[in-house]
Amino acid sequence: MADEPAESGKIAKAAFDDALDHMGPAGTLPEASDATLESLLAAFEGAAREDDDGIEYWSARDLQRLLDYSDYRNFLNTVEKAKDSCTNSGHSVSDHFVGVTEMVEIGSGAYREVDDVRLTRYACYLVTQNADPRKQPVAFGQTYFAIQTRRQEIADAEANYIPLSEDERRVLLRNEIKEHNKNLASAAKNAGVVKPLDFAIFQTFGYKGLYGGLDRPAIQRRKGLRAKQPLLDHMGSTELAANLFRATQTEEKLRRDNVRGKDAANATHHEVGRKVREAIKNIGGTMPENLPPAEDIVKVARRLKKAIGDSSKRVK
Repeated sequence: MADEPAESGKIAKAAFDDALDHMGPAGTLPEASDATLESLLAAFEGAAREDDDGIEYWSARDLQRLLDYSDYRNFLNTVEKAKDSCTNSGHSVSDHFVGVTEMVEIGSGAYREVDDVRLTRYACYLVTQNADPRKQPVAFGQTYFAIQTRRQEIADAEANYIPLSEDERRVLLRNEIKEHNKNLASAAKNAGVVKPLDFAIFQTFGYKGLYGGLDRPAIQRRKGLRAKQPLLDHMGSTELAANLFRATQTEEKLRRDNVRGKDAANATHHEVGRKVREAIKNIGGTMPENLPPAEDIVKVARRLKKAIGDSSKRVK
């Protein structure tokens, strides 16, 4: 694996913690004791390996066990989703996911070949974010990467680290929302929000809570967007962070409180949106409906991908 992915890994793995930072005191990590977190850190760091060139990587089979997946073939589905997220973030999959064949001992001095994938730290971040959120080790894994991100940011700041650009934050947060909205839809379905129309109404309640009573069409009009322009694709990083927090906390509350019924689910989404709005107000932030629209995220991602490609060509 080349040295370049290490830098893009720093950028990408900062997304989750960056979103929490924008929320201020309201952004909290999954609950765990100090001892549990220390054990978590030791387990993940202990699983890191180095190749012949001294480049750090993780084995997908090791990560599978750390995230409590019993079947490697099922875990590969999560790895494939992570590859898609990598592509959507404008990074090269081959820089972060390398298929290999390893020899493992099966007893009595005998060995056999097994397929594996070598993962960069960024790849591990993406795999964890795409893993089953109902598994406690997955939540802890997300906590681990958030902690490591904070440590890395402190170290990088001391080394004159260049912070994330607005374009980079937007692309990464937009991809996070895309994935977490799938989890939100699953939690809503378990609560009784089954039909597409019901889910659209459910989403409207969340927007109204966060945007002071405005539904999506009203928000689009306020920002000067056409009806066919996806709202999330035209949000800046601060607004995306607020909506990411709304989605993740609503999913968690629906599952934790075992919410049942469409009306109860709608009320829950509205309540969480309203509380996120209150948090923004309490820290002196700008209300999301007053934030300006941003350039289409599709164009931004395309531009970042081209810039990475041009940079690679110059390195060669």
